[in-house]
Parts: sequence; C-alpha cells; structure tokens
Amino acid sequence: MIRNFREHAANERTFLAWVRTAIAVVGFGVAIGRMGNHAPSPWTEVALFVSGGLVVLLSYLRMRAKQRQIDRRTEYADEERSFDLLLLALVCSMFVLMAFFTLHLV
Repeated sequence: MIRNFREHAANERTFLAWVRTAIAVVGFGVAIGRMGNHAPSPWTEVALFVSGGLVVLLSYLRMRAKQRQIDRRTEYADEERSFDLLLLALVCSMFVLMAFFTLHLV
C-alpha cells in the first residue's frame, strides 16, 4: 500500500479537475467562436489556448508541491493560496475570452 494513499489520490483528483476545467473552457470557447457568422480574431483563440495551457502547467506545479508536502508528513500552513488565486484568475480570463467570442467583440 502506498503511504498516504488517500491524500495523494485526493491531490491527483484535484489536478485532474483543473485539467478538465481548462479543456472544457478552451473547447467551448473555440466552438462558440466558430458558430457565428463573423470569424473572431485568431489572437483570441491563441489567448484561450495559452491561458488553458497555463492553467494545466500551474495546476501540475501545485500538485507536485502538494505531493512533497504530503510525503514530508509535517504540519504546514496552507500558504499556497497564491497558486489557487492565479489558477482562478486564469479560468476567469478564459471565461472573459469566451464572452468575447460569443459577442464577436474581437
């Protein structure tokens, strides 16, 4: 049995939830952008893909940091709120880009 299996499994599920969120937002954004009569700027699609990639990268780095904390078995203060806030800001920016696609503002 893997030591601290439950904590590691929860950590990986959180990582996969962030990845699914990024994929869904990017996929819906591109689909919405291609449904209208006017083609949106290719830069908005690039921005969506870049922000989705950043969400995946940051969530991976967060998962690795949490793995190290779990393996150390020490009490720690949850000071990594900056990671969480950055991930949240990136997902919100992807929703804003989807709104631009939908409204054909770009």
